[in-house]
Amino acid sequence: MRKKLTLATALALTFVMLVSSALACTTMGVGKDASADGSTMVSHTCDSTGDDFRMWIIPEMEGGEGVTADIVMNGNTWGDWSNYPEVKNYGGGLVMGEMPQPKDTFQYLHTNYSIINENGVAMGESTCSFDRNTEAGQKVMETLFTNNDGIIDCYQAQHVALRYATTAREAVQIMGDLVEAYGWNTLAENINICDGNEVWIAEFYGRDLWCAVRIPDDEFFVCANRCRINYIDFEDPDNYMWSDNIKQFAIDNGMWSEDSGVPFQPANIYAPNTSRGCYLREWRALSLVAPSLNLDPNDPDSFPFSVKPERKLSVEDLRQINSDHYQGTEFDTTRTAVAGPYGNPINADFNVERPINMYRATYHFIANVNAKYPKEVRPLIYIGWGAADSSYMVPLFASMTKLPAQLSTGSRYEKFDRDSSWWVSQYVQQTATQNYERAIEEIYAARDPKMAEQYETVASMQNAAAALVEAGDTKGAVQLLTSYAYDNAIDWHNYWLEFGDELYGTYMFNRVDMKSAPWPDWWKEIMNNAPIRPLEEEATK
Repeated sequence: MRKKLTLATALALTFVMLVSSALACTTMGVGKDASADGSTMVSHTCDSTGDDFRMWIIPEMEGGEGVTADIVMNGNTWGDWSNYPEVKNYGGGLVMGEMPQPKDTFQYLHTNYSIINENGVAMGESTCSFDRNTEAGQKVMETLFTNNDGIIDCYQAQHVALRYATTAREAVQIMGDLVEAYGWNTLAENINICDGNEVWIAEFYGRDLWCAVRIPDDEFFVCANRCRINYIDFEDPDNYMWSDNIKQFAIDNGMWSEDSGVPFQPANIYAPNTSRGCYLREWRALSLVAPSLNLDPNDPDSFPFSVKPERKLSVEDLRQINSDHYQGTEFDTTRTAVAGPYGNPINADFNVERPINMYRATYHFIANVNAKYPKEVRPLIYIGWGAADSSYMVPLFASMTKLPAQLSTGSRYEKFDRDSSWWVSQYVQQTATQNYERAIEEIYAARDPKMAEQYETVASMQNAAAALVEAGDTKGAVQLLTSYAYDNAIDWHNYWLEFGDELYGTYMFNRVDMKSAPWPDWWKEIMNNAPIRPLEEEATK
């Protein structure tokens, strides 16, 4: 069922929302043979300026003949999911229709996007804009979005996939079927999905057009707000998936011709993007895991779709990539004048291309899904709030029965809230900007040993929980993981709040323990040569 009365309004609102957060998210994927622990991993830095950071457990829901679920566009705009599905509060979302819910659903963790379900199917997203000023971009706008009556967006697609999927491949197919049935009506999306065995990269371009690629088990993938699938092997359905008209639509609409001599490249055809702010982040991530490739940062067409890391990757490795601001390269954001005398990379005014580490981040997560564990133990994510370089991360399981209140508390549009994990992370982050080069070292000293200990504890907890499952005590295993993750998250929150208070006292007045923090010579030179702001009457002449 489709309700077309509000489609124009919904599309307009969705485009405003997506454009305001364009060039926002960075995602990664790691195959099981490329990881240090044999897990599959996907990550997502949710970096837009207005996303919701609150998290809830969406419980299992009953399905069956005649049972339906709402189709909601822009449904994650500050709604309240705390009592879903009994109370359906979609915030600024618009109910566009309904769809069958033919079978019971799985439990999953939901924040601004839905992240991981109880089966260990996890996913992130990167919104992929395109240049509307080019001829190719204007063609995309005309063919994919003009008179488009689709009603599916990324929020809805991820909700539905995690309700039903038992594998990453199944999640891709569910989203593909959904888009073919109801139509995709937002900017293109690149979605990374893992399940402990496989990692898939799916792209949804508009209308009913989509495709997906399984990355090799020993490789690493990154996406930074530009679609990246430019090859489909139509003879290999085991490793590629696609909509039936993925090629024919381009032919019929004059977007590509088999006689052109140019290979069929869906990303370049349906979401052309040559933004340096996008591909430079991809260059950086690929170069960090495979430096010997010597990739040219100015030649994105030469970047491989995925690469084999030169060493096995851990959760901590991905966390550090998410914390990157091009340090040590010509693009290092700490070296510019806008970073100030103390090299602050987390500011809104960087005058070089944006890094992966982002001051406005809503949250960042890394799914660490290992198929060696039973279902109840497998669905693990690590999640943090704010810029990754200056925040901590806590482990959560999609099998948990409760979450601490601080994870579903607060709004960036309301007052500072010491009971909100996002606000506490922002407290430390913002305080660090007073003297970043010194403060970040204090943050590392306070966080990194505790994080290292946490990785070891999580592994021990998973092994203990797996033993309980093997002994037939599934309920006990879930209770063990819930108690640990719940208490650990509260401990981190309190620890970080106290640390933030100490940090604030240290850097009050932009000093260090109330002692002067002299400017470096290079900054003095900038300040000595800086023009003086004109008087008001002169400025208006």
